[in-house]
Amino acid sequence: MYQALYRAFRPETFGDLAGQDHIVRILKNQIATDSVGHAYLFCGTRGTGKTTTARLLAKALNCTSEGERPCGECENCRAIAAGNFIDVVELDAASNNSVDDIRTLREEVNFPPAVGRKKVYIIDEVHMLSTQAFNAFLKTLEEPPKDTVFILCTTDPNKLPATIQSRCIRLDFRRVPENVIRDRFRTICKKLGIEADEDALALLAENADGSVRDGLSLLDLCAGAGGKLTRQDVQSLLGIAGTEVFIRITGQIAAKDTAGALTTFAEVLSEGKEPLQFAKDLMEHFRSLMIIKFTERPEEIINLSPENVERLRSQADALSMDLISRSIRAVSDALADARWSSRPRILIELALIEMCR
Repeated sequence: MYQALYRAFRPETFGDLAGQDHIVRILKNQIATDSVGHAYLFCGTRGTGKTTTARLLAKALNCTSEGERPCGECENCRAIAAGNFIDVVELDAASNNSVDDIRTLREEVNFPPAVGRKKVYIIDEVHMLSTQAFNAFLKTLEEPPKDTVFILCTTDPNKLPATIQSRCIRLDFRRVPENVIRDRFRTICKKLGIEADEDALALLAENADGSVRDGLSLLDLCAGAGGKLTRQDVQSLLGIAGTEVFIRITGQIAAKDTAGALTTFAEVLSEGKEPLQFAKDLMEHFRSLMIIKFTERPEEIINLSPENVERLRSQADALSMDLISRSIRAVSDALADARWSSRPRILIELALIEMCR
């Protein structure tokens, strides 16, 4: 059976983990000095390696190798990778978020490890736990059994009670740089015998926007089409208008080049893009310009990689806030009206004309 790329190329050792060197350094030092904490909180956007790192830490704590841990080769490492190691328990808090689920966990943690050195509980999307479940979990997290480690993973740490956060070692996962994702894609394509242009890999890395898993899903989709993978193939298969399109049409709006803006919009539609999706992406582009214009670290607010932020920064500095706000309102109004229209393209074209004026 075919295995998705993000599963087939999941890191087996810390050396394979992409773009989280600051976290790898901390964990490897704690493992080497036998100073691993009893509870960790892994925070970060989707696809940046939180659950994968949790599994790597679980491997390292139970690895039987005499060298660097985890080795990825010993019996315990292979069992954890396969998901059938009895002392490593993964719990999805999105579907197991009741107080009864946590009570069951509290009963289980009292038993010592059956096979490995440590029992490791990985709770994914932990912010989905109910208030009652958090309250039930607090005492166990505060005073866990001797050989038990909890790893809590979340994309939204602000939803966790302060009492839970204060009892964990918090590690923040960063968006993975585009060049790291592109290098990973190049290696994977070489292993799979996929011929891909550098421009195509760069565009995939750009649209992954710092998420390795999202990027691998995109690569999976595009590679499935067969043949040599080009930049045009990626744009067509993903149905996207690249960042450069929004930079260009925004420049045309700022220059009051109505004909240019309408022509760019027509070119986008001729490539098979949906007019409503384009309008939503254009409004998001103006929102990104607004955030970049007024904040020093916009990547903490908007879902853009540092590279995409830098692409937009010069344009944000050159535009007035008046133009940005008027453009957001114009596109927003067009989207609201287009919901009830059989010809949304005309409404979006009208919005572009208004924005250019």
